[in-house]
Amino acid sequence: MCGRFTLTGSESAIARSFKVEVPEFLPRYNIAPSQAIAAILEIDEVGKREFIYLRWGLIPSWAKDPAISYKLINTRSETVSEKPSFRYAFKHRRCVILADGFYEWQRNEGSKAKK
Repeated sequence: MCGRFTLTGSESAIARSFKVEVPEFLPRYNIAPSQAIAAILEIDEVGKREFIYLRWGLIPSWAKDPAISYKLINTRSETVSEKPSFRYAFKHRRCVILADGFYEWQRNEGSKAKK
């Protein structure tokens, strides 16, 4: 499970890998929950892809408070298709999240440090 991730790859490498137009963007080294994250979506049945920005976090359709999305930033792959919070999105709303590094913050004697 990760609490933060990075995206430092080049636009051209992403465009070649996913066969999609990628706008210019700056490298990001500390992407946190609730921030905009780069993603690739298939937008039709013939496989046309689109680069978009999504908000990191999941708000289930049944949620009354959008703040629940902070708690739903990760799930275990073994149970994602079973958990009520993730089940529908896993089956019907998939995408590729672009990332090239993952890390967790840990507390070291009162200060934060990367794990």
